[in-house]
Amino acid sequence: MNKKRTVESERALAGVIVIKLGGSILGSHDTIVADLVTLRKRGVPLVVVHGGANVVTDWLARLGITTRFVQGLRVTDAETLKVVVAILAGLVNKELVAAIEALGGQAIGLSGIDGGLLEAEVKDAEMGYVGEIVKVNPTLLKAILEAGFIPVIAPLSLQSPANSPEAGFILNVNGDAAAGEIAAALGAEKLIFLTDVAGIYNSSGELVPRLSLHEAKALLASGVASGGMIPKIEACLRALSTVPLTRIIDGRVPHALIEEIEGKGKGTTIA
Repeated sequence: MNKKRTVESERALAGVIVIKLGGSILGSHDTIVADLVTLRKRGVPLVVVHGGANVVTDWLARLGITTRFVQGLRVTDAETLKVVVAILAGLVNKELVAAIEALGGQAIGLSGIDGGLLEAEVKDAEMGYVGEIVKVNPTLLKAILEAGFIPVIAPLSLQSPANSPEAGFILNVNGDAAAGEIAAALGAEKLIFLTDVAGIYNSSGELVPRLSLHEAKALLASGVASGGMIPKIEACLRALSTVPLTRIIDGRVPHALIEEIEGKGKGTTIA
């Protein structure tokens, strides 16, 4: 890569923000899409990772396929995996890309499979095709960002290592974990989780505005954090290896993303 290309690439990555859109808020709050388009037009480089577990569950039910969760993770057999791939990388991903394009934005939909973006190992044989991310290959993301597009990523992964008999198999990975790993690999300026709660609450039910790394680890160890908040906090902790600031905010609030970028947002900071 020549010097000019290197400078252009570095400029495209400067100030990149990784945003995780929870499946529970997808499609119900269109200001999120409008905010994404507005921010990109302002020159803010964005990477979007989306969920969609509720849509997957709905389609599994329609197809008569039983779904089961263990510690918040979907047990994924071969038939379930086909539906997960079709819905996350297909329906959910392309609807989100179409919504961005319809408002004048530029987006490219992909999954962690494309360009070998994410590599994962089987988390637990009893869970089936569920992976734990072990490597991020951000080359494709950097090229998309350099071209001025918003990459929109479905949380799927290639199975690793490459010389394994199972190499090339697709794995279902947690979207929060994917966002954290991608943010860490890019050295993002900020990682933002848009979810259906106002932030992290303490044992008294009060919103916690800020947590240090140590306090966040203690919260996990205490058991106060539960359910879907656990992988979000874990992803924030992982991202903080290179990312200076992580945020968990309420995506149900109109223009929550714009408010956040302008420093007016509420929620929980982990830094």
